[in-house]
Order: sequence, then C-alpha cells, then structure tokens
Amino acid sequence: MSSSNHRRLDNELASAAAAYQASAVIPHCPQCSNSCCRLDPLVLELNWKQVRTFWRIDEARAAFDRQLKAGQGPQEIRAGNGLYYAHGKPCPVFDEATASCSVYGQPIKPAGCSDFPVYEDGGTIVADLRCEAVDRTALSSWIAQAVGENYRIVSKADPDFPFLITLSLKKAKPPA
Repeated sequence: MSSSNHRRLDNELASAAAAYQASAVIPHCPQCSNSCCRLDPLVLELNWKQVRTFWRIDEARAAFDRQLKAGQGPQEIRAGNGLYYAHGKPCPVFDEATASCSVYGQPIKPAGCSDFPVYEDGGTIVADLRCEAVDRTALSSWIAQAVGENYRIVSKADPDFPFLITLSLKKAKPPA
C-alpha cells in the first residue's frame, strides 16, 4: 500500500474514532459514574499555559517549578520533560455540579481530553475500556462501516493493560 493510501486510511480511522466519540462517548459524559475529568483513569499532559490557567497560578513558571520540586505545589501535578502531568484529583476546570468542562471546545482544552478514550495511533484505533461508554463491539462495527468491506477489524487487548485494546485493519480476503 502506498504512503498516500496509508495516510488516507489513518485519516479515515482518526475521523471514525472522533465520530464514535461524538456519537457514543461524549453524550454519556454527564451521567458517567466515573468521569475521566476526575483524573482517576486519565493522566493529563499539560503545557505551562494550561497549568497556569486551570489552577489560576499567578507566580512565574520558575517559582511554580521550585514549589513543585519542594513538594509545596498542587499534589496532583508532576513536572517532567518541559511539561506537567496531572492525575488523581478532579481537573480544576471540571464542574462537578453540572458534570461539564468549562474549557470544552476551546483551544486550551488538553489534547488528552479529546483523545480519551478512543483515538487513532499509527494506523490503529486504541480504546480504553475503563470508560463505561465504550462498547468494544459497537466500536468495531463503527470502524468496519467507516473503512468498508475491503478490511476486517482485528481486536487485541494489551497484555500488560488489558483494559486497553487496539483495533487494527487487515485486508479482507476477496470472495471466492
């Protein structure tokens, strides 16, 4: 398969994953019993602007980094590789009362929020089954419909993290 065909197929998979999220996952979020916005299953990768905005930080980045290093910053944030990682406490832009995100649909929204729990990665779809809105069978059907009958879907669980599954495509055998 040519690289342009691979890119087209990857784009189709990414579009199908996004459409599945919009159709099946996002509508479920307000009634979810374990919202990923509570940052239990999800670790957010954030840049400085996001951290400063979400946690309403007034000091300079260097001062904030010193506080984190000394164990005096928000306990849910860790710094590393020039980024910040938040986990274990609800995201500060998540409104528990309305079960909604105050930065949803805005450019500052972290990429991980849009990707979780279903996303395209290198020609496969990755799905995190810890999200109660993800239905493995329905997702497989959704992807199969998106890519057409020339492909079959192969589903495989990660051996170390069985709640993560990958759906990959294989060329379908032509009818005999």
